[in-house]
Amino acid sequence: MEKSITYFEKPGEENTAAVVEAVRARLLETGIKEVVVASTTGKAGVAMAEALQEENVNLIVVTHQYGAHDEGKWDMESQYVSRLNELGVEIVSQSHMFSGIEKSLSKVTGGASRIEIVADTLRKLFGKGFKVAVEVVIMAADSGALTMEGEVIAVGGTAYGADVACVVKPAHSNNFYGLQIREIICMPRNK
Repeated sequence: MEKSITYFEKPGEENTAAVVEAVRARLLETGIKEVVVASTTGKAGVAMAEALQEENVNLIVVTHQYGAHDEGKWDMESQYVSRLNELGVEIVSQSHMFSGIEKSLSKVTGGASRIEIVADTLRKLFGKGFKVAVEVVIMAADSGALTMEGEVIAVGGTAYGADVACVVKPAHSNNFYGLQIREIICMPRNK
């Protein structure tokens, strides 16, 4: 089997349009029916949703939990939430799988938890967007948004926008080692 991989020179939001097109092309090629997109504000989620609105695909946008940056506040912007709702896209807001309470404990007591080591390993070896893509698939699975019936395309980014897409066999957090990264669609070469 041969598949193409798109490499970006550097991570960042400027890669979003190319990621959207690469995901759309891989969907048409593979027939995968579920896409999970990380989106802090909703902007990347809307870009993907608009590009895929004619496709028969279950699109899930995953964002931070309330209070991720400002206590009691949500990072999703209302205009993007409205557009995602218009397009019938499910929004999952959940604590990060690779930090959450563990990160809070480490800040206070020192050291690093095992889950932070997993996150740092993914981040350092493959890049932040790759870590995010893996993480949001688990978050979507644990929220019940995925059917768990086949492969999904996971999309992540570095800070804002999208710069990574991969084909993943999803798993719930209680079966982390059941998750498999089966194909890389695109990613930055420099981390």
